[in-house]
Amino acid sequence: MLFFQLTWESFRFAITALKSNLTRTILSLLGVTVGIFAIIAVFTLVDSLEGKIKSSFAFLGTNVIMVDIFPFENSSDYPWWKYFQRPPGTFAEYKFLESRLKNAQGVTISASANTTAQAGSNSFEGMSLTGIAYSYQDVYEVALEDGRYFTEAEVNASRNLVILGKKIANALYPNQPAIGKEVKIKGMKFTIIGIFEEEGEGFLDLPSKDEACLVPFGAFNKIYYTGKNGNTPTIAAKGKEEDIGLVALENEMAGLMRAKRGLRPTEENNFALNKTEFIQNAIGSIFDVISVAGWVIGGFSILVGGFGIANIMFVSVRERTNIIGIQKSLGARNYFILFQFLFEAICLSLIGGGTGILLVYFLSFAQLGSLELILSFNNILLGLGVSSIIGVVAGIVPATLAARMDPVEAIRTA
Repeated sequence: MLFFQLTWESFRFAITALKSNLTRTILSLLGVTVGIFAIIAVFTLVDSLEGKIKSSFAFLGTNVIMVDIFPFENSSDYPWWKYFQRPPGTFAEYKFLESRLKNAQGVTISASANTTAQAGSNSFEGMSLTGIAYSYQDVYEVALEDGRYFTEAEVNASRNLVILGKKIANALYPNQPAIGKEVKIKGMKFTIIGIFEEEGEGFLDLPSKDEACLVPFGAFNKIYYTGKNGNTPTIAAKGKEEDIGLVALENEMAGLMRAKRGLRPTEENNFALNKTEFIQNAIGSIFDVISVAGWVIGGFSILVGGFGIANIMFVSVRERTNIIGIQKSLGARNYFILFQFLFEAICLSLIGGGTGILLVYFLSFAQLGSLELILSFNNILLGLGVSSIIGVVAGIVPATLAARMDPVEAIRTA
């Protein structure tokens, strides 16, 4: 109990000292405030921007490997012209993989093209039309606000049915339900059976389901030619959760694709297997560099603030030398004196850090288009943690000098 009482008294002494020198306190905490503000502001911006960009790539799916002509990661040693000689994926290859892959949750094929949708006098230009297999929902998320997904029989029969994005449905049928209505695509009539959940304004002009629509793969082939010199279809497989890094799925897909295309052991692959995580990892690497820059920028400000706090603490120790001597002569322990000045330094630093975090919180209300700044709890803890460490580092030396003073010599000091 005595330890906690002395600790509380040390804390009260620290607060009283800060209040008695308010101007000096404010000037001392400015450096820490600016430093914490710079670091947490950069981290908040980076986290929000990274999250927004990664969510914009959600249309690629997670734990997905796609069979493509071009790899996401280009090799400078590989002749670029060879990529154009590679054959695109085919429906037969999709069926081959679907029947043989053991390390996949689902396999699908899709092909896309931009076109215009019409309904009466209303139209929507720039719509992303995608022809899909029934298994599309096993690989990619299909969140519907209204209506339903295709049945397997409808897809196999290449029925003229369509699932529309919210923005398209509102443009074609404003202020009225679109389910069950017809839409014309390239002169062909399609019946609307579903509406995607609204995603809101896109970011970096990346694809959004609000401006997309799905039709059966066979129905897409009635409008567009798929294959070489046409719309290139994409075969995709979703890996299992226990397959870390999708190593097993990638190896199995590579072996089956080589077997299906009749490649000899000495021949190189004429296809690329792209993991969607590659894009997310690349984005993460870019923002890691930006985060380091934030630490460097804020670090200089915090360093200046730390020296400012240390200087103020040395002055505070000198001003209260006589009081320290009286306290020690009355029985105050060394740790009581140490805590008294150490808490003062930590409080000073925490006030500065808290002010910086508060400024970032107000900054998060700024309107940045479709980007929403979110101050996360982890960043708040980071700011307070860094502030506490700066307070300890800046205050430990002057607090130790005060704790080791000789009471007789300290009382004699004028």
